[in-house]
Amino acid sequence: MRKSILYPGLIVLVMLAHHTLVAQYDLNTPVKRLSLPSVLGEISDITALSNNAIACVQDENGVFFRYNLKRNTISSRDSFAINGDYEGISRVGNDIYILRSNGEIFEIKNGVKTRSIVYTYITNIPAVNSEGLCYDSKNKRLLIACKSRSMNVIDAKNKRMIYAFDLEKKKLIEEPVFEIDILVIKKYLGEKYSLSDSTVELIKFRPSAIAIHPLNGKLYLLAASGYLLCIFNNGVFESAEMLDPILFNKAEGITFFKNGNMLISNEGQGASGNLLLFKYQRPKK
Repeated sequence: MRKSILYPGLIVLVMLAHHTLVAQYDLNTPVKRLSLPSVLGEISDITALSNNAIACVQDENGVFFRYNLKRNTISSRDSFAINGDYEGISRVGNDIYILRSNGEIFEIKNGVKTRSIVYTYITNIPAVNSEGLCYDSKNKRLLIACKSRSMNVIDAKNKRMIYAFDLEKKKLIEEPVFEIDILVIKKYLGEKYSLSDSTVELIKFRPSAIAIHPLNGKLYLLAASGYLLCIFNNGVFESAEMLDPILFNKAEGITFFKNGNMLISNEGQGASGNLLLFKYQRPKK
């Protein structure tokens, strides 16, 4: 079926076929939807701890939460810093890493089980607003996606950078590891959805969350303000999907479970935040 979707300043017709698979997920049909308590109305990112538990942060308080998905309840919470704009969270072994929008990284030792020592790292990342954080186990680093343009990049308006934080040296790698070309994404979407040039021009792309798929190794990147999910393979853009803004009202968090199932979190924007679980469907041989 075709459905008219209203974006801020943008109306497009998007195919919402019930069985349409995008990168092995039916993005129109979550297998589970969980409403979150009011304290997580501003949930900003999530990371899987087990098949039935996640850790998450919200973008106002220096508190991280452990959440039981089976019981749909907060199992515990711990303070790690003063109030601030916290946008990313990632698990590395038994440790938890949290990203503040100004690029600061907080390492919570043994944070998966209990709160212990907290270390803070000033990255001096050359962007005003950083939102996405994920663990790149293959290269023993954290990846940081910048929502805003980088200040030391030519033609920064149409590019967004992903930087890496070396976990052994505890230091930001100065040069970005991936460069995202927004014009390439817009061109792809224009062709995929048969959009006019004026409509394509209105598409926004500001990264809000990133995660690496545990089975195919690809990088999944959410853009909440543009209602987009983009996929990169070895740093090269592969595909993008326009998301239903009713279902994904403000998608600011993404994580994967070991079986490939994908969990996305939405801020409540004055209401309850929620979690959407999508089942991974293996490619047919």
